[in-house]
Amino acid sequence: AAEESTSRGIILPDTAYDKPKKGKVVAAGSGKKDEPVTVKVGETVLYGQYSGTEIKIDGSDYLIMIIKAISKYGINKTH
Repeated sequence: AAEESTSRGIILPDTAYDKPKKGKVVAAGSGKKDEPVTVKVGETVLYGQYSGTEIKIDGSDYLIMIIKAISKYGINKTH
């Protein structure tokens, strides 16, 4: 496994980094006046492993998150 050291010699294993997860946008609000939402329903997005709030609706699991929690969006608009 790859490891990285800080300038002070602290060793950080690769498991210390947040592994991004992938999900599909099923709903999006309009955002704020000065911060419009830039994702669209159907887009595939990447987000941090511990981002959002998990909820269950009619037996399906969903994540509610703020737009700043999405690290990259629009990576695959066709799926």
